Amino acid sequence: MNTLTNYQTILGDNGKPTFVVIPYNDFFQSRPTIKEGYVPHEVVSLVVDGSTMLQAWREYLRHTQTEIAQQMGITLVEYTKLETMKRPSKKMRQKATEALGISLEQLVY
Repeated sequence: MNTLTNYQTILGDNGKPTFVVIPYNDFFQSRPTIKEGYVPHEVVSLVVDGSTMLQAWREYLRHTQTEIAQQMGITLVEYTKLETMKRPSKKMRQKATEALGISLEQLVY
């Protein structure tokens, strides 16, 4: 069993733990792994609750809009518009899947 030891606990006004701070790299290593062709329940739930598939995947994988925009080589404004579209162009869907590390089939609209 791997025990996380490199973290900091921040206590609230009541003296109880409120936040835990972990190193940035540890945070990204703890992200979920994605099986090929699989769409996690959490992604589906976010879509049912009103998110677009692109937004749901980004949130599930714990990326910010800025991170994905940079990886796609577009501005944050362009990415924000893209994320709200019901059916972005195939070229933009492909760039988004590459940035997220998922397949085009997993980004079904």
